[in-house]
Amino acid sequence: QVQLVESGGGLVQRGGSLALSCAFSGSTFAFYAMGWYRQAPGQQRELVATIRPGGSTNFADSVKGRFTISRDNPKTTVVLQMNNLKPDDTGVYYCNAESIFGIRPSYWGQGTQVTVSS
Repeated sequence: QVQLVESGGGLVQRGGSLALSCAFSGSTFAFYAMGWYRQAPGQQRELVATIRPGGSTNFADSVKGRFTISRDNPKTTVVLQMNNLKPDDTGVYYCNAESIFGIRPSYWGQGTQVTVSS
């Protein structure tokens, strides 16, 4: 059973930076594409960024140029580095693991709160 544990959320001022970390356990990390999603109050959960085992990445248009995503395969962790944060980045950020073989379900962490003050 895959387990995901997020850390690193908090309160930051506009223009600041935060790094979110997700620790993966319970299966073979190399078999999973990893991603970060976020959910603002009253909004649907949305994709922020993903990274495949080989390192290819994908970002939401709203975060391109400000956020980066990386994975450490030996340590089975994925990090979302968020720079130049805006109040619209506020929300609960969730780590996701999705099998590259299309096996369902995908897995979610418990979420970590990010609040950007203006």
